Amino acid sequence: MAWLKKLVGAVLVLGGAGAAAGWILSAPVRLDTTTLAQLGPGDPARGKRIFYAGGCTSCHAKPGSQGDARLQLVGGLELKTPFGTFVPPNISQDPKDGIGAWSVEDLANAMLKGVSPSGEHFYPAFPYTSYARMKPADIADLYAFLKTLPAVAGKAPANSLAFPFNIRRGIGLWKLLYLSTKPVISFPNSTPDPVMAGRYLVEGPGHCGECHTPRDLAGGTKENEWLAGAVAAEGNGIVPNITSEGGVGKWTEADIANYLETGFTPDFDSVGGAMVDVQRNMAQLTTQDRAAIAAYLKAIPPHPNGYPARKPVTN
Repeated sequence: MAWLKKLVGAVLVLGGAGAAAGWILSAPVRLDTTTLAQLGPGDPARGKRIFYAGGCTSCHAKPGSQGDARLQLVGGLELKTPFGTFVPPNISQDPKDGIGAWSVEDLANAMLKGVSPSGEHFYPAFPYTSYARMKPADIADLYAFLKTLPAVAGKAPANSLAFPFNIRRGIGLWKLLYLSTKPVISFPNSTPDPVMAGRYLVEGPGHCGECHTPRDLAGGTKENEWLAGAVAAEGNGIVPNITSEGGVGKWTEADIANYLETGFTPDFDSVGGAMVDVQRNMAQLTTQDRAAIAAYLKAIPPHPNGYPARKPVTN
């Protein structure tokens, strides 16, 4: 039986080594000093543009709020997904219940690395996999704008996740696979400036791929099907294909830009569903920004729909 004892011992040693390696690899990683030095002083006027490009109100405003109440970022929206229910937190300037006590470095680490001030991983329901492509200076501008918004007391409810998704440390291994600062779509150096500006807005702060791109079993986006549409994270609906092979394939750049500004399609249909909030945010951007987004969407590779064909409804 000596061989059995040796086998058990070897298994325990290997298991312990694997656990130790996993613990080290899953550790939260903060920004380096070189990146932090690029933050700069921040400008609230520029930060307002980033705020609306990033769609902060869509998740962090109190559900159903209108007008100025949308700037009271108390959180509380329930995002029901196959992994559990995620609840965006209070990100108002309340120092206790919100992020009023955060430094600009704290915000940068949250958005670019998905790491909280206390050193924990954020769940990627907070779309830092897209925000990771943002310029540090834009984070500083956003921070300056957030400082102009009201403080609202009250903590949002906690997430409701089953094992093993409630183990935050495991997100560190997930990040090794899916967190990258590299652009999704590569373009040649001769690419027009509007397309490149659109790439930054769509792939970075706009985080369009988080909803419009299908995901694999681990919840990462399938970048080889970028913006091809996806099964909605909530419910049984779909998020449309917005490449030129999808429903917007016949739209011109002007049609796309007008839709983002007004909410009306070329056929005079109106925006609906979760896109209502997104369009409302896009309408706050500049004409040049919306034109750049349109130019990018017309320049990316076309893909067939990234979701299963829907069965016709029968009576």
